[in-house]
Amino acid sequence: MTTATVVTGLGVTAPNGLGTEQFWKATLAGESGLGPVTRFDATRYPSRVAGEVSDYVAEEHIPSRLMPQTDHMTRLALTAADWALADAGIDPERMPEFGIGVVTSASGGAVEFGQRELQNLWSKGKEYVSAYQSFAWFYAVNTGQISIRHKLRGPSGVLLTEQAGGIDAIGQARRHVRKGFPAVISGGVDAAICPWGWVPQIASGLMSTVNEPERAYLPFSADASGYVPGEGGAILIVEDARSARERGAERVYGEIAGYAATLDPAPGSSRPPGLRRAAENALADAGLTPADIDVVFADAAGTPALDRAEAEALTGLFGPHGVPVTAPKTMTGRLLAGGAALDVATALLALRDGVIPPTAHVTDVAPEHRIDLVTGQAREARLEHALVLARGHGGFNAALVVRHAS
Repeated sequence: MTTATVVTGLGVTAPNGLGTEQFWKATLAGESGLGPVTRFDATRYPSRVAGEVSDYVAEEHIPSRLMPQTDHMTRLALTAADWALADAGIDPERMPEFGIGVVTSASGGAVEFGQRELQNLWSKGKEYVSAYQSFAWFYAVNTGQISIRHKLRGPSGVLLTEQAGGIDAIGQARRHVRKGFPAVISGGVDAAICPWGWVPQIASGLMSTVNEPERAYLPFSADASGYVPGEGGAILIVEDARSARERGAERVYGEIAGYAATLDPAPGSSRPPGLRRAAENALADAGLTPADIDVVFADAAGTPALDRAEAEALTGLFGPHGVPVTAPKTMTGRLLAGGAALDVATALLALRDGVIPPTAHVTDVAPEHRIDLVTGQAREARLEHALVLARGHGGFNAALVVRHAS
């Protein structure tokens, strides 16, 4: 009989906090990491606000031999993985040789590294392009570098469903655990705050062009004007409950109780978006009903049409104002492939402490949405189950149910 799949370790690198507890403290206090872009000159672009991991010094966390072959994104991912393993109390050398896998999410890969090397090619010539360009930009690089650093030989993979990827990666990790692998390092970390990563997001038409950090990203508000990009994410240790118990795991944050993914129908098909169906399927996978959910961590796209679609899915499933909803990503921005994983980590911390973090900057919910959005201050609550929702550009939907550790 398959035992539960649990989370025993967290590693967080976020714009409003490095490390799990620093991030959690800032999030509960409503402290935002959004601000003017500093990683490149954004003055010529219509969008100039981002969530940057500003206090990260790579040399304090990454061996010197890895510095030339890694991007800012991968360094953040390696650091988060180190912290997650330490938090779980796992020494990979003491695990079975093929016992630990790695499954992460990605969007466009390490675009900052790729942009720099292409600039060298165009401006200086091929002799100035790093040999590491052959893999350092690759969308699977985080999975690969984590595996190599810790000599992990279990199943590996990468999920490319943009903002939904963090949940999809965790869902895939659970599949591996159910097949008999003791543990999987999973989640997502992303970083694309450079012109090559910036321009495609502007071209989507979904980014906010409001350049006041407190007003730029206001999901479910009447003033919603788009989203703010950010960098960072979370790495989680997803583990078989029996294996965790036998090795004497110090803590269990919670159980991965249900997972589902759907794809939106083609535009113009007159069929509804797939987000509600993903949520319903995740609840069914967990053996739960909507009444069992105590809080929803929303995708919170920040554009009127997408906010409306999500609010309709929530009211259709839970009823008007039927469940507390929160979007703490207003303090970090949308982190591409790292965002959903960070939301899952935040949901687990909320279950642990019995408190729902606020949706910062949003003061009033647009009346049409009819949702109970937690704004202003954190809200204490009895929390047993949380539903985490995510949507990726291109029609990807993912939903994850996490259960309080018993």
